[in-house]
Amino acid sequence: MNDELKLLVFDWDGTLMDSEARIVACLDAAIADLGLERRGADALRNIIGLGLREAVNTLYPGADEALHRGLTERYRHHYLQANETPTPLFAGVPELLAELSARGHLLAVATGKGRYGLDQALAQSGVGELFAYTRCADEALSKPHPQMLLDVMDVLGVEPTETLMIGDTEYDLLMARNAGARALAVSYGVHERERLLRCEPLGCVDSIDALGDWLRGDAESRRAAS
Repeated sequence: MNDELKLLVFDWDGTLMDSEARIVACLDAAIADLGLERRGADALRNIIGLGLREAVNTLYPGADEALHRGLTERYRHHYLQANETPTPLFAGVPELLAELSARGHLLAVATGKGRYGLDQALAQSGVGELFAYTRCADEALSKPHPQMLLDVMDVLGVEPTETLMIGDTEYDLLMARNAGARALAVSYGVHERERLLRCEPLGCVDSIDALGDWLRGDAESRRAAS
């Protein structure tokens, strides 16, 4: 991998963890609990990666504080307590993260998840100790605003030119652009490849194996991802 990329910042849902089905199911259940007009699966998938406030605003423009509180509470109830849909890390993620850490790269997370949800996921997945820092949507402005990524770089003392944001949504890629950092897209998550490429990332990879090859600096893999 190019040595000038000191810091690798990963999105969580759809990039490291296969959690799309659970998120969509829990959003749908929360909406049903409140008797709101239902939204289709595509609309629910589209907001994965945003903070909950921004997600609610996208699904229900003009939502008042009562609606925000209600949907947030019911979604968290379903995701953290009631729903048991498995959310495994994608195959190969623990090994890749361990390899990158051993190679001397700083690893971090910038996610639309809340702090409680991310800490739960880190503990259950067993990879938490590999990350130098993590930042969540309830601690900063939501993607694609750059604050979350700027905070990560500031705490770790890394310049934007030394930072690569890796994510599966346009929100990740636009956040990187807005922060002056570089970005790499993964197409096995939420947003389709064509949508990701419109954000002009350095490349777009289709699997964890391909992600590992790209990060190791495999020239053929980088050409295939461009």
